Amino acid sequence: MRVGAVLMASGFSVRFGSNKLLQQVDGASMIERTMASIPPQLFDRAAVVSPYPEILSLAEKRGYLPVPNPDAAQGQSASLRLGLARLTDMDGVLFAVCDQPWLEGESVLRLINCFREAPSRICALSWQGMRGNPAVFPARLFSELLALTGERGGGVVIRAHPDLLRLVEVRRAAELRDVDTPAGLNGPV
Repeated sequence: MRVGAVLMASGFSVRFGSNKLLQQVDGASMIERTMASIPPQLFDRAAVVSPYPEILSLAEKRGYLPVPNPDAAQGQSASLRLGLARLTDMDGVLFAVCDQPWLEGESVLRLINCFREAPSRICALSWQGMRGNPAVFPARLFSELLALTGERGGGVVIRAHPDLLRLVEVRRAAELRDVDTPAGLNGPV
């Protein structure tokens, strides 16, 4: 079974005030922390989608397929479509946002194993039964993901198929916490 990954690193960090993915968190940039928790070695192919040359360069050095995103202004769906277009030969693809600096690699590994055990299902990380990111989608849903537009992401497809969803609990809530403002860097809870 072939599983791929798409790290979506195309946001404009408007509320943060600068590119938050380059912001240091506990000694490493947010994007480096994401790459550490979702390493390319776990996948048959892993891509990082971004309009930022410094992030694409780092991605390539770390073993990811760098995918330039000239359409970042179109929203999250552009990253999703660009990344998935490079991975359509996979049996499943994990999609991750890159602003969860306390996500743990062990949780990602359990998520991948969940998908390998149930490859026709959507598997997503959760905290106390509430779905979060990342999520792994089976190939049969790729066409629906590729049809998304604007700020619509994989959550739209998940809501259309609630019967397919399997949740994998993380060890602590902070793993799924997005950092959207500088105040969000005050550490995990």
